[in-house]
Amino acid sequence: MSQSLQGKTAIVTGSSRGINRAIAEGLAAKGAAVVVNYVGNNKAADEVVAAITDKGGKAVAIQADISVLADVRRLFDETERRLGKIDIVVANVGVAVIKPLIEATEADFDLVFGTNARGTFFTLQEAAKRVRDGGRIIAVSTGGTKMFFSQTALYLGSKGAVEQFVRVLSRELGPRGVTVNALSPGFTDTDLLRERDRAVAAGMSPFGRIGAPRDVADVAVFLASDEARWLTGENIQAGGGVA
Repeated sequence: MSQSLQGKTAIVTGSSRGINRAIAEGLAAKGAAVVVNYVGNNKAADEVVAAITDKGGKAVAIQADISVLADVRRLFDETERRLGKIDIVVANVGVAVIKPLIEATEADFDLVFGTNARGTFFTLQEAAKRVRDGGRIIAVSTGGTKMFFSQTALYLGSKGAVEQFVRVLSRELGPRGVTVNALSPGFTDTDLLRERDRAVAAGMSPFGRIGAPRDVADVAVFLASDEARWLTGENIQAGGGVA
């Protein structure tokens, strides 16, 4: 197996499960030392670390709530203390409140935007300060921002903000050779995809199936590699052709 990321250090936020776990494992498989970030489920995070280290990789679990600015800074501080300078940051946090816009409460707005937009913004800000020249920053959005789903105004609005953060930051970090891209998964086999939606979602793809976390993770690993050095400010759709 290629060790193209040997000597690199990566942070993957929210990586105790789902797509983020697959990304952490994919980066580790290429030789990166990976921080498995989690909020409350330390058992799941330890399982990811064990899955990586059992295969000869290097990983540590670090607790931090990305919606809390002090936690974001502590996550980066502890990463540098334990693994050294940071080369790759994958910012992927997401909570969703699914209801008509007219029914959304202030608390709903604060939860979704406080986590998805605010949390990602300050993760990107810290990444911009800490990532070494020539590094890689990836923010995970969603293929839903180019569709028109009802009852998703809060979620899609927060992820749309993330896409704009990426475009701006790519300009600001270009002189340092740091790439900044958005990655937008489509319908993927995680616990966020409701059972009743799976058949319809599969039918929307030319492949006739929903994505596996590995399908999306492989694209993230590519964006973290030297082969992706000429891609920045892009929103890469990883949705199996769903349009």
